[in-house]
Amino acid sequence: MAGNTLGRVFTVTSFGESHGPAIGCVVDGCPPGLALSTEDIQQDLDRRKPGTSRHVTQRQESDRVEILSGVFEGRTTGTPIALLIRNEDQRSRDYGNLIDTFRPGHADYTYWQKYGIRDHRGGGRSSARETAVRVAAGAIARKWLHEKHGVVIRGYVSQLGPIDVPFTNWATVATNPFFAADTEVVGKLEAYMDELRKAGDSVGAKITTVAEHVPVGWGAPVYAKLDADLAGAMMSINAVKAVEIGAGFASVAQRGSEHGDELTPEGFVTNHAGGILGGISTGQDIIVTIGIKPTSSIRVPRRSIDKAGKPQSVETNGRHDPCVGIRATPIAEAMMALVLMDHALLHRAQNADVKTATPKIAGSINKVGVSASPKASSKSNASPAKA
Repeated sequence: MAGNTLGRVFTVTSFGESHGPAIGCVVDGCPPGLALSTEDIQQDLDRRKPGTSRHVTQRQESDRVEILSGVFEGRTTGTPIALLIRNEDQRSRDYGNLIDTFRPGHADYTYWQKYGIRDHRGGGRSSARETAVRVAAGAIARKWLHEKHGVVIRGYVSQLGPIDVPFTNWATVATNPFFAADTEVVGKLEAYMDELRKAGDSVGAKITTVAEHVPVGWGAPVYAKLDADLAGAMMSINAVKAVEIGAGFASVAQRGSEHGDELTPEGFVTNHAGGILGGISTGQDIIVTIGIKPTSSIRVPRRSIDKAGKPQSVETNGRHDPCVGIRATPIAEAMMALVLMDHALLHRAQNADVKTATPKIAGSINKVGVSASPKASSKSNASPAKA
C-alpha cells in the first residue's frame, strides 16, 4: 500500500490498524536540538483520545505514546523519530457481522474492491484510529513552529449538525467536551447529542483551525501551494468531505471590491483570503475550515450488499462516535502543524536569504502593537472563520 507518507522535507509515515497490537509513525526531517519528551506529545493526544465524555466512543484507550528513537538526552538528534501507541481496548467481536457486508458511507466496499483483502475489525487501516499518530507527530511540529517562529495553532468546532457554534473566545474551547468557543451553546449541544445517541444515529460537524504568526513567504505559486497542501492534508483526515480556506465558498457571492483584502501601512484590513495568496502565506492568520460527514457506523438498519452482491441489511453495534467531528479538532490542528513545518523547512532551504526593501506589514490592522489575539483579522467580525 502506497500513500502512507505526508510531507517533502518534514515527513510522517504512519503504520498500524485499529485492532492490531499498535499504531505508530516515523517522523523524519525534524531538525536536531529540539527539546522533546513524551509529555510534550501526550497533552495533545489526551485531547483527542476516546472515552473522554458520554458524547464520544466509549472505547477506553490511554493512548500513551512511546518515543523509540530520534531523541537523546531530551533533544532531537536529526534522525528519524519513531513513535508508538499500543492498542489496549479492541473489541473485535462487535464487527463479526461485517465480515461479508459493507457499511453504507464507509470505506468497506471501496477498500475491498481495491485490495481484495480487508480487515473488517474497526475498519483496519481505514479507521480513524490512525489519526492518533498524526496528533503525536503534529505535537512535534507544533512545538518547533512555536519555538522558532512563534506560531500558535488552535481550533474549535464551529458547527455540530444543524447547530451553529459562534466564536466567543479561545479560553472556552478547553472547558467543554465539544471544543466549542462559546459556553452558552454547550447545553444545547449536550441535549442534541443525547437525543442522537438514543436514536442510534450520527451527525457531522464543521471545524475551524487558525494558525497565528505565520511569516509571509511560506509556500510556492504552482505545485507546492501552501493552501493546496493544507487542503490535501485536511482531506486526508477520515470523514472530511469539504475544505475552505478563508472565506471559502462565501467568496462566490462576494465582489472583488469586498473579497480582496486591502493593504495599508498599518496592516491588512480584512482576511477573506485566509492568510494565503498565490499559494504563499501573507503574514495574516491562516484560517482553514473543514466539513466532516456523519459517522458511518450506526445502529439504524441500512440497505447494503454482501460480497456475493446479494442484498443485505446492515446495522453496526459496538462503540462508535455519534459525531466524529467532536474529537477531530486536535487532528485538524495537527495536520495544520505538519504542513506548516514542512513549508517552513522548504522556505528555509531555498529562500532564507531573500530580503526586500518593502516592509512586512501586520496581518491585521487590529493587531498592530498587540500580542496574538484570538479575534479575527477582520475589523468587522469577531469570528476567525468569517474574517
